[in-house]
Amino acid sequence: MKKVLYTVLFLFICSASFAQSNKRRATKPAAATAAPVVTAPVVPVDTVPKVKKKIKTPPKDGYSVRVDVDSNVMVQYADVREEDVFYAKRIWREIDLRDTINSVLKAENAKLIDILLEAVGNEELTVYSSKDTTAGKLLEDNDSFRIALTAQEALQSARGVSEGVADSATGKIAEPKLRRLRSDEFLKFRIKEDWILDIKRSIFEPRIIGLAPMKMVEGNWQPVFWIYYDDARELLSKKRMTNPLNDASQLTFDDFFVRRLFSSYVVKETNPANKNIIDILGQTDPKDTKKLYESERIKKSISDYEQSLWEY
Repeated sequence: MKKVLYTVLFLFICSASFAQSNKRRATKPAAATAAPVVTAPVVPVDTVPKVKKKIKTPPKDGYSVRVDVDSNVMVQYADVREEDVFYAKRIWREIDLRDTINSVLKAENAKLIDILLEAVGNEELTVYSSKDTTAGKLLEDNDSFRIALTAQEALQSARGVSEGVADSATGKIAEPKLRRLRSDEFLKFRIKEDWILDIKRSIFEPRIIGLAPMKMVEGNWQPVFWIYYDDARELLSKKRMTNPLNDASQLTFDDFFVRRLFSSYVVKETNPANKNIIDILGQTDPKDTKKLYESERIKKSISDYEQSLWEY
């Protein structure tokens, strides 16, 4: 009897556990359905906006093509008071561009005369007449920066003017026009400078006052106009000049003059007659030997004065 009861109880327990497992399977959540795939509408090819092609910048041509120079590196002159100038000597020099040292001023892509005339034409630089046009002076040489020229007058003096041609039909004379600039005509530059002794700083140094381009006029070299050098320093300090020894050089035209990198000869010093060396010695010597001797004598006199300032 007990075995029958145990058998019935065992079957009851097994049926109960089987029913419980079926209930759990029935309550299991159904698998999530996949989200519907949304496809982009097909756009015709003709309606697609075209993307503008980016302009490609040209490659940099090496390291020796720098043209613009920062003018902040310009060598600044020290302030000199007139009462501190114990000694002063005015000298006029000429720089011949046919000299090898000075030939950099007429380099093909960096000509000094082109820079000056471009600035004059753009009215960035004021120039002054090289002749005294006041009454009773008969066009005497003048470098005192008193007679300012307009841009047109300066260009006419430098480039020259073509003669007016008469029209055969009307008989009217056409207005004269500026001639084409020929840079090879300007093979000399004249410098006016002062050698001063500043007793406050105990320095004996030159100061360039004026610069004048020169060309051949009726067989003589004549300045076409004068430029006050302090006014031109900022312009010249931004223009990089050709340095045959270093293509990456930042040497400017202002450095060339201020650092005294040029070769020159003296053509005049202050004298009671206010004459050039040629006017004093005459032009009888075709080789200009006397002129060169006199030029070296003036240079030596300045050097001797500087040496005499020292005590040993």
